[in-house]
Amino acid sequence: MVKTVMTSSHPWLSDIWSEWQSSLENDTFSNAALLISQPGLATEELVAAFSRAVLCGNYVSDACGVCHSCQLMNAHNHPDYHVINPEKAGKSISVDQIRTCNRLAQESSQLSGKRLFVIEPAEVMTESATNALLKTLEEPSSTCMFLLVTYQPQRLLSTVTSRCQKWQIPKPSSQVIQEWLTQQYTSTIPAYFAHINDNAPTRIQSFIEKEQEGFYQQIERGLLDCVMHKGDLVYLAKLLESAKEDSLRWIWYMLTDAQKVHFGLDAPYLTPGSKVLAQNISYEKLYRQAESLSRLTDQLREHSGLNGELLILDWLIKFNEEVCS
Repeated sequence: MVKTVMTSSHPWLSDIWSEWQSSLENDTFSNAALLISQPGLATEELVAAFSRAVLCGNYVSDACGVCHSCQLMNAHNHPDYHVINPEKAGKSISVDQIRTCNRLAQESSQLSGKRLFVIEPAEVMTESATNALLKTLEEPSSTCMFLLVTYQPQRLLSTVTSRCQKWQIPKPSSQVIQEWLTQQYTSTIPAYFAHINDNAPTRIQSFIEKEQEGFYQQIERGLLDCVMHKGDLVYLAKLLESAKEDSLRWIWYMLTDAQKVHFGLDAPYLTPGSKVLAQNISYEKLYRQAESLSRLTDQLREHSGLNGELLILDWLIKFNEEVCS
């Protein structure tokens, strides 16, 4: 038996993986489950381990690694394993995709075992797709399992969540992150690296390995120049748009860290430019701009067709006007 080990490589997943294994062994894992996570927690590793365990022909809570089913999973060619993703990045999961899923769910297993459907990210299903899935979730076949993975559970209809057994990956503590970073890297990692990446391990890892510190510093310098009334807002908007998922999050942390400075907090994880921001912008203005940026980020995330650069520039102009007033 090939044991799946979460503890060393992804210690923050070990508790939920143990719970899942126990639930599989006791046959209490629901045929319709919802996994709630945040980006950057290696959720895909947990889902992969679960999928191999469910479809293994020899064991119920882990993959043996040698049976025909495990070999098919390793070859990414298992006929009873179905992953439903958006057909294109940034698009929705369509009703036709879910109808195909429902049809397959009514058919017999190709290998006379379980059938597993993973829908990820579940929050991007269209309303029609969601409604098409409801009856199947309510009355799934005893040999058919659905695992919905969401990173924005607030966008899911309550009719979906109420039909699923809910699981959540807890956010790892700062201590766990620091220990994990120490194991991964020999050099000292600045504390703010983890902070601006939501303490999400795989995000931090990507930030380090892609050497994004220089890009972060460029964005921070651009924002500080804006505050000092000497920045090029159009250039900064283009820079932010080029990697808006990361860059807007980093600016949000700069603004909220500056708010903490106003309250006398001086922690090693604070972004380098937060003290300068606090010296030049009042707490009230920082708070309003952080809220405005959060709304903009949500808008860009939920509506991929919007002109991100134009909306970001509009936010920067309003930010500049307020800090100058």
